[in-house]
Amino acid sequence: MNFIKEFREFAMRGNVVDMAVGVIIGSAFGKIVSSLVSDIFMPVLGILTGGIDFKDMKFVLAQAQGDVPAVTLNYGLFIQNVIDFIIIAFAIFMMIKVINKVRKPEEKKPVPKAETLLTEIRDLLKNK
Repeated sequence: MNFIKEFREFAMRGNVVDMAVGVIIGSAFGKIVSSLVSDIFMPVLGILTGGIDFKDMKFVLAQAQGDVPAVTLNYGLFIQNVIDFIIIAFAIFMMIKVINKVRKPEEKKPVPKAETLLTEIRDLLKNK
């Protein structure tokens, strides 16, 4: 019974719950960004590149034979996923910048006078 109580206390700590909420929101945010890239950015990029559909960009390593599908290297999907990652990373970077601006900067503790004097004495002795 003690083990269950300890686990419940651990799971209900603020940082664990906050992390769980962050993971859930991050997952939903990832879906939104993926949709933004695949449904909005990639078609526009396809038009700008002469009608290229990135989903169809691939190297065929082995042709399909009978019931066996072709073996392909789908570099177009890879490009799309790289763009997803860049947008997500940029959005997270911007959110962290805003959070850091909003946070109060930590005040530096003043150095005690005795320590300052000892540092000055050390530096003077070092220069002799």
